[in-house]
Amino acid sequence: MAAVEELLSTLDLEQLEHNLFRGRSPQNGWQRVFGGQVVGQALVAADRTVEAQDRLAHSLHAYFLRPGDPKVPIIYDVDRIRDGGSFTTRRVVAIQHGQAIFSMGVSFHKAETGFEHQVAMPDVPPPEALPSEEELLARLLPNMPDEMRFYWEKERPIELRPVDLSRYLCREKLEPKQYLWIKTNGRLPDNYRLHQCALAYASDFSLLDTALIAHGRVLFDPRLMLASLDHALWFHRPFRADEWLLYAQDSPSAQAGRGFCRGSIFARDGRLVASVAQEGLIREQGPK
Repeated sequence: MAAVEELLSTLDLEQLEHNLFRGRSPQNGWQRVFGGQVVGQALVAADRTVEAQDRLAHSLHAYFLRPGDPKVPIIYDVDRIRDGGSFTTRRVVAIQHGQAIFSMGVSFHKAETGFEHQVAMPDVPPPEALPSEEELLARLLPNMPDEMRFYWEKERPIELRPVDLSRYLCREKLEPKQYLWIKTNGRLPDNYRLHQCALAYASDFSLLDTALIAHGRVLFDPRLMLASLDHALWFHRPFRADEWLLYAQDSPSAQAGRGFCRGSIFARDGRLVASVAQEGLIREQGPK
């Protein structure tokens, strides 16, 4: 629960002015701010400028411009672009050291009815049939490289249960897709906007890593330089971020130093609740 409380604190921005907010980063020893944190905080900032309670975020499109510095606060400047009859549009710029590090457009939609269809959820084992993080750590931690051990030893606000562990245990080139069950590591308040922000935070977990599966590489490979370049998220149907969600990820393409990845997020009952797309930098680094 401590990590979830820290997540809630991270998402609870301080309002400085009418359209100006300040966010802080957890002091967890990372050299740069986690991309999902900036996406989640920017969505909080945009949410707080939408007075109409019947309008919820349905899509966001973000660009990561510079690495975030976790040692200093992040200022979020919201531009109230439009309040229309059915849609509300906001633009958020995150600023550190006098420079924009991130920009995001968010669209909010008034609730209405219409056509309904969706793709089917993949047939995978339920989360209860998979090893918990504690069981995985007991099995894998002794053999992990230092940089991976540093990450996995820390309590995190999002619990991940991979359906298939084989890609972590070998360096075979496999089809670039993976399935993970995700949820917050504790109960969240009954505030749907907060659940959207928590899922925006979690949606950046392991997505770019999917592109590496085709090359037999992993996220913490010290020979690689990886960074999110852009991130898009669409909310389709209601959900709770503190209940298990299946994150189905694949990578259709990698080229020119960039990897493109997609994700579909399903509730336990098979409803498609969100879709994600991301392109990231994947560079092979020369010897230091």
